[in-house]
Amino acid sequence: MHPFTHHEHYVPVASSDSSRRVPTRAFAHIQGGPLAPHLRGVVMFVDVPHGTEVFVEVAGLPPYQPASAHRQPIGPHGFHIHEHGSCAVGNPNNPFQAAGEHWNPTHQPHGNHAGDFPVLVSNNGYARMSFFTNRFRAADVIGKTIIIHQNPDDYRTQPAGNSGNRLACGVIQAG
Repeated sequence: MHPFTHHEHYVPVASSDSSRRVPTRAFAHIQGGPLAPHLRGVVMFVDVPHGTEVFVEVAGLPPYQPASAHRQPIGPHGFHIHEHGSCAVGNPNNPFQAAGEHWNPTHQPHGNHAGDFPVLVSNNGYARMSFFTNRFRAADVIGKTIIIHQNPDDYRTQPAGNSGNRLACGVIQAG
């Protein structure tokens, strides 16, 4: 049984307009860009008591390559919410810049903000992970983007963790 099938999709909001409802689920379909054209997947956000469960499943991640004197590593992959709702490729050598920077609504230092997620570890191009966060609800991230990066996030470098090129993008939608 899929863990996301038995939740209500919307909850009422306390307001004078009793018909207004807030989404309790969101998702993004992930598409690879020019640097990882075969990368595909889905990220789901489901409100649970005291926070949000995040589930990601992707295939087509590039093979791991350790760093060398002349090149950055490939994998594990930085995985973040970015501030804008655009996956426009733009420059094919530096894609998805239209997504903006990491989403950081409380202006926390890098490594400790709402848009920072655990790294994705590829197993022959496939990764699947779920985790809990109390930093946001599903409705808070609708209209933002998910970005998968080439390099691991170091969780220290400001403002974005030195995660390298943006390999894939997906716009977060209600649902």
